[in-house]
Amino acid sequence: MLFLGIDVGSSSVKLSVLDGDTGKALASTQYPDTELDIASPQPGWAEQNPDTWWDCIKQGCAKLFSTPGVDAQQIEAIGISYQMHGLVLVDANQQVLRPAIIWCDSRAVPHGDAAFEALGSNYCFEHLLNSPGNFTAAKLRWVQQSEPEVFANIDKMMLPGDYVAMKLSGHINTTASGLSEGTLWDFKQQKVAEALLQHWGIDSRLIPEVVPSIGEQSQVSASAAAELGIRAGVKITYRGGDQPNNAMSLNVLEPGEVAATAGTSGVIYGVTDKPAADIESRVNTFLHVTNTPEAPRNGVLVCVNGAGRSYSWLRQLLSVDGTAVDYRLLNERAEQVPVGSEGLIFHPFGNGAERIFQNRNLGAQLRNIDLNRHGLGHIVRATQEGIVFALNQGFDVLKSLGGSCDVVRVGQGNMFLSDVFAQAFANTTEAAVEVYETDGAEGAARAAAIGCGYFASAQEAFSGLARVDVIEPETSKVEQYRHAYGEWVEALPKLN
Repeated sequence: MLFLGIDVGSSSVKLSVLDGDTGKALASTQYPDTELDIASPQPGWAEQNPDTWWDCIKQGCAKLFSTPGVDAQQIEAIGISYQMHGLVLVDANQQVLRPAIIWCDSRAVPHGDAAFEALGSNYCFEHLLNSPGNFTAAKLRWVQQSEPEVFANIDKMMLPGDYVAMKLSGHINTTASGLSEGTLWDFKQQKVAEALLQHWGIDSRLIPEVVPSIGEQSQVSASAAAELGIRAGVKITYRGGDQPNNAMSLNVLEPGEVAATAGTSGVIYGVTDKPAADIESRVNTFLHVTNTPEAPRNGVLVCVNGAGRSYSWLRQLLSVDGTAVDYRLLNERAEQVPVGSEGLIFHPFGNGAERIFQNRNLGAQLRNIDLNRHGLGHIVRATQEGIVFALNQGFDVLKSLGGSCDVVRVGQGNMFLSDVFAQAFANTTEAAVEVYETDGAEGAARAAAIGCGYFASAQEAFSGLARVDVIEPETSKVEQYRHAYGEWVEALPKLN
């Protein structure tokens, strides 16, 4: 029996087919091969056309299903992973009203801050576990205030994964986990955060029906089945934001377990059974995809917007006449430079408002350049170390909230493919890094199999998950990284 995983990121759409019998991926692909564009009509804005995501899914499925041994007609269920915190708006005919406002867009910060001041910290941290900040709810408020003609035509607001499910099924619904990532879920009352919506004068009817994250949500329509080459009636049985889904992919389901990823953004995600809230809003808490009333599960999320985006920017900067520099070459150059990059410091904060700095946009900086000493390898290593050091700022907050951080699980991909990055991460956080052969699309497919009841337990579902490496902190290097991290922190722009 086969299961399809769809992972809609801001750089590409990844797809994977899981063989339920073996518990392993039968085939995987992504579309397009180059990174998707992110439109920025004004400084701090970030938008994508949702229809582009659907086109990538169709093109990716055509590519995936042409793989020998993959019979699309044998797919039994679909799981969806998606870029978090985005806002998609449709009218009564399910037509998109404006480009999606995606995760790294900063325009809504003033609206979230104003709501926090008006509603008070007690309400926000007891009911939302977060300030409305720059999340989906605040983006909806921005549309209400700045584009009233668009707002007047909204039938439903959705997260990116909800949009994909709508295109697959023709039905609009969402999940409590998804609403929580938009500060649209009241943890205390276990329902939609109506007090926040009422404060803004937003009708709660704009919020779709809530369905379980894991379990039958809807079925593929005949028209979508024809577009993708699968059977009509295939069940959609899983939906999760990319970071809860990354944790799901790595079997990070229980309190004290921690996952990390370093794609376009860099994230550390720890599972807890408590309603942990950071009153300084440096990290955020959302409902984990495995949450149930009987066994509460939340995810504490540390995010740095400019992780892989910083590295891809550097690569693009070095490209000449459209010829991209190979990442492997960059990694090789970085390996030739000592820990600390001989004093060169990079702050990777040029991709929107950063939560670990309370939604301030610090901008990216390369500091202490010595034209007589520093070369390409120094810049590459400083970039990778800077991303790790930025993540460690949030890692320290996670520890202060009671997170157990001795072991971190990661997928074998993105920046963890670089030995420099992986070793810097292990030695800076002082946590063992367990590397697994999986990704978000495979994780979504595995969760779809759980959601339709194919696997009897999580233990059975993850029996095919292979650990391929463990990177332990090295006593001889930990002190070097502590020193380099201290210098990096000292060089941070002073915050008001």
